Amino acid sequence: MSPTDASCRRQALAKVQSLALGLLAWAAFSAPVQALQVRVRPNNPRIGDTLSVVVELDNLAVGDSPTVRMGQKTYPTFMVGPNRFRALLPSTPLDRPGRLVFQVFGEGEVRNIAVWMSDRTFPIQSIWLPPDKESLEGTDYEFDRVAAFKELVTSQKFWDGPFLRPHRGPVTTVFGVRRYYNGEFAFNYYHRGVDYAGETGSPVLAPAAGRVALVGLESNGFELHGNTVGIDHGQGVLSIFIHLSRVDVKEGDMVQAGQVIGGVGATGASTGPHLHWGLYVHGKSVDPVPWRYQGLE
Repeated sequence: MSPTDASCRRQALAKVQSLALGLLAWAAFSAPVQALQVRVRPNNPRIGDTLSVVVELDNLAVGDSPTVRMGQKTYPTFMVGPNRFRALLPSTPLDRPGRLVFQVFGEGEVRNIAVWMSDRTFPIQSIWLPPDKESLEGTDYEFDRVAAFKELVTSQKFWDGPFLRPHRGPVTTVFGVRRYYNGEFAFNYYHRGVDYAGETGSPVLAPAAGRVALVGLESNGFELHGNTVGIDHGQGVLSIFIHLSRVDVKEGDMVQAGQVIGGVGATGASTGPHLHWGLYVHGKSVDPVPWRYQGLE
């Protein structure tokens, strides 16, 4: 082979390599990018946590938004930025730990997302109600009012940042405790909130901004809950305060974080003066503690 032939072959090979690299670069550049991006927090969730599912979309029709489906329930998403939406998924001590799968729908796509939900050990407590409260069964009126309150999902977000502690007293019962009532184990029950010890009448504070959506009085049929205040923080997030000695707000009031809404009491099925604060997300009672320390923005 002459030097001239070798030179021609090298030039031809170089052209082929250059063309191949160009085609690869074009293919990488033009490869379709997933229009639906999903991020889940916290990174290592435990039973009782609230999952924050953030969905990012490339293009979205006006008035449209993605949805998230877990089990038999579809959860709405709410806009948190340009083409960014968030859904809040509740978990409870009655859920099973392990692999949790849900689907995200948006822009004609479906993403199957799996996270690992760690188990937790919850204490067991024995409660003895006094004879005058042992036979309390509650009324249809209070059950219907509380059930309707827990179903509220308003589009506006009222809270901002981590939730505040609603009472200065020490915690006496943590979230998720299983119980014996007067010697009988309560199946399918867990303590749906956090209890704080306190003197009768000591101030109860709103942990976050919201609209007072429920006021129930023992004198009007709130036999088990006692004097009650429910606050709608928006987007399916609700606080309920029960056993109050007094109520300082009325339905429809807008309250701010730290505002006094009532006083600690022992009304309803209570063994003594204390505040019970329950936090609900889409109708399910979740652990309030992460909302106080990490917040869900």
